[in-house]
Amino acid sequence: MKIVTSLSFQGQCREAFEFYAEVLGGKITAAMPYGDAPPGMPITDEKYKTWLMHCWLEVGDQALMGADMDVAWAPNVDKPKNGFDVTLHTEDAEQGRRWFERLAEGGKPVMPFSETFWSPGFGSLVDRFGVPWMINTIPAAGWQPAQG
Repeated sequence: MKIVTSLSFQGQCREAFEFYAEVLGGKITAAMPYGDAPPGMPITDEKYKTWLMHCWLEVGDQALMGADMDVAWAPNVDKPKNGFDVTLHTEDAEQGRRWFERLAEGGKPVMPFSETFWSPGFGSLVDRFGVPWMINTIPAAGWQPAQG
C-alpha cells in the first residue's frame, strides 16, 4: 500500500510541483491540464485550460499528487490549509535543514529548524503556496539532546 497526500491549488499546481521536484530531487511523471481533457468535461472556461487537473510527483518510492481547483468545485480551497502537514523524515539533520530552508523561501517558518528533545533537527513552515510542512530528523540510536 502507498498513502499519498493530494494537494489542491488555484492555478499554481504546476509551479508548486516544479519547485517541490527541484527541492526534493523528484520527477513529475504526470501533469495533465484541463485543456487536454476529453470532450464533454464540464470545465470549459478558458481561464482553466492551463490549470492542472492531475499532477504526480515521484520522489524515490514516495509521491505527492496535486490539482488546481476553483472554489466552485472545492469549497474552502481558497482558505489556509489546516489540519495536516506534508512531513519529510530524514536521518541527516543537514539534509533536513536544506529542505526546510528551501521550502521556507517566500513562505513562513512556523517553528524554526533546530534540535528538540525528540530530534536532532525539526522545523515546521508554510510554503509560499500555502502548504504546511514539517521536517523531522530521525535520531540515531543512542542520540541524546544537547544539555542546555
